[in-house]
Amino acid sequence: MPVTEIVQTNLCLFKRVLKLMGNRFEISIVADDEAWANKRIDEAIEEIRRIEKLLTTFSDDSQTNLINANAGVKPVQVDKEAFDLIYRSKKISQLTQGAFDITYGSVDKRLWNFDTNMTSLPDKDTAKKLVRLINYNNIILDEKNCTVFLKEKGMRIGFGGIGKGYAAEMAKRLLQQQGVKSGVVNAAGDLTAWGNQPNRKPWTIGIANPDAKHSVFSHLNITNVSVATSGNYEKFAIINGKKYSHTIDPKTGLPVSGIKSVTIICTNAEVADAMATPVMIMGIKTGLNMINQMKDIACIIIDDNNGIHTSENIHLT
Repeated sequence: MPVTEIVQTNLCLFKRVLKLMGNRFEISIVADDEAWANKRIDEAIEEIRRIEKLLTTFSDDSQTNLINANAGVKPVQVDKEAFDLIYRSKKISQLTQGAFDITYGSVDKRLWNFDTNMTSLPDKDTAKKLVRLINYNNIILDEKNCTVFLKEKGMRIGFGGIGKGYAAEMAKRLLQQQGVKSGVVNAAGDLTAWGNQPNRKPWTIGIANPDAKHSVFSHLNITNVSVATSGNYEKFAIINGKKYSHTIDPKTGLPVSGIKSVTIICTNAEVADAMATPVMIMGIKTGLNMINQMKDIACIIIDDNNGIHTSENIHLT
């Protein structure tokens, strides 16, 4: 009877940190060969750079900027990848009743200077007027010709609410196709993890404390899931003693308050990234009600009084 030999492998964690898409990316993979691991990380980096070139608004010849430049003028033919991402973004807008909206790029950012110099909010009428161009229904998609048309002149789309998660998801898929069994792609806190650590235990991640962003509020042991957090601890203003997040409600044009942070846990990094901010905008009750009706997604909310609220499928200890 033949004997099967058990070969012990010396698995190690190989990691690289660099700035991509204007954010800190950290790519970690588990392997037993350093040269092979570095080649895989190089490929993931190139994939993220490719996506950045496709989605950026900082390059005049990007497809995103061509769409924006022709707002109210004519449809623009784009790659199927860009078309599909915009299509999925519209679907998320419908699901969140407009709390997520890639036409947020239309807002006049000069008025949202969330720092110590901001001492008052614009009045409601002014704010409403400034966000009039934010309307995902005015993104006209022609699937047959693969074109995108923004109906109103001055409209702009941007992928700040979904782009990092999409890039992380695509980098993960590429790494998996290249034979990486375990790893983490962390896009400035929006991360996706698969497999296990070299010691065969699940990955351990920390959820940032909204009151001290360099400390951890809670730990999660995860594998084969994605996590994204949206919070008011990165950028905010205190006006008349009240803390306002840099997150703007697309319907009112005014900053949201009441929630310090929202953490989304699901199987897809793009979805996790896209869902964190709308829950913050929708508020605790409405946001959790929406999450509870969705499959394979969970949510943790910390309110302004440090109260913890979770979706029905999470049980914190």
